[in-house]
Amino acid sequence: MTLKTILLHPDPRLKKTCDPVATIDDEIRQLADDMLETMYDAPGVGLAGPQVGVLKRIFVMDCAKDKLGIPEPMVMVNPEISWVSEEKNVHEEGCLSLPEQYADVTRPKEVRMRWLGLDGQMHEEQFDSLWATCAQHELDHLNGKLFIDHLGPLKRQMITRKLEKWKREKARETKSSSWV
Repeated sequence: MTLKTILLHPDPRLKKTCDPVATIDDEIRQLADDMLETMYDAPGVGLAGPQVGVLKRIFVMDCAKDKLGIPEPMVMVNPEISWVSEEKNVHEEGCLSLPEQYADVTRPKEVRMRWLGLDGQMHEEQFDSLWATCAQHELDHLNGKLFIDHLGPLKRQMITRKLEKWKREKARETKSSSWV
């Protein structure tokens, strides 16, 4: 497995609509393994293809938060939402492509999703709470949308400016540590 580089906003690839995956093959299985390793290493609960520069309709997630810490990794290829609840839920969302930036986002509390699994079979499952939020967040990535696109323009601009400042500070830290 290989750790992938996570793209940071405002990389234009994060705003692209992804192409469907044509077939489940060894390349897609390897990509899924690499994405899971990258997500766990970050650490995060979800990661979509475009976040690692792959403009394909694939994402991984694992929202298991039990006391034993037993992972429950999921890989969704060509996912789609087949149902959403009328009831809404507010979660504070963050994103590996917008490090250290968080905001409350309102989404349907429950969703049912269909996707192609790595076994080549269609799957369907209903998700709620953090799992539902994560699945919707990652599906947004496949459609070129970030969680900040659910916010008002002022809040979105504020987060973008904070991230640009964070990136400049990280670049300075890297530059100064390379001189040592």
